Amino acid sequence: MADKIKIEILKNDTVDALTAKLSDPEGRPDAGSAAASSAAFAAALLERAAREAAQGPEQNEKLEWYVRNTEILRSYMVKLIDEDVKCRGPLRRAMTEGDEHRIEASRQTAVSICLEIVNMMGKTLEMAEELLPYADRTAKYHLAESADLAYGASLAAGRYVLYMSSLSSDDTYQYVMRRENELTMQEQKAVYDRVSAAVSAAGSER
Repeated sequence: MADKIKIEILKNDTVDALTAKLSDPEGRPDAGSAAASSAAFAAALLERAAREAAQGPEQNEKLEWYVRNTEILRSYMVKLIDEDVKCRGPLRRAMTEGDEHRIEASRQTAVSICLEIVNMMGKTLEMAEELLPYADRTAKYHLAESADLAYGASLAAGRYVLYMSSLSSDDTYQYVMRRENELTMQEQKAVYDRVSAAVSAAGSER
């Protein structure tokens, strides 16, 4: 009887086991899985802040919406830890076979989850800013911590996208990816700075 194919689900790993696999140069998890892990922590802190705000005096349907959607976001980012490994499969196979045409074609697939992480962390930063008016001092700090992790995860994921695009022989693809990343990071940095400034201002209040 043929051996059954064992599919490893990384999202079920302990933090210790996952980080050990990320540290292994021969391991399947890579930069995207690391960025997705940081993104999941960012979403968790965002969810915590939303739940804290929802327990405050300004309870309303909008805050309940944030609680539901931040929970969905956290779960989604955990799922992307494994999806990053899957999306790089075609590139790994093409590189093993040495087929340059397939390698070139597989690069866009390989960056798909990292692009999604960048996108989702932009939404995380936006929600952190939107929640500021509802947050007490403690919740504001959780929003700032979420923003720190979200922006870092986005930078890390975007860096992989830039690296992969730099290996492409398609100059137009290289330019488009660089320019889109530049504009996206500028937008996210602006939101990140506003959240950080708002929390710093709250911290100086007496």
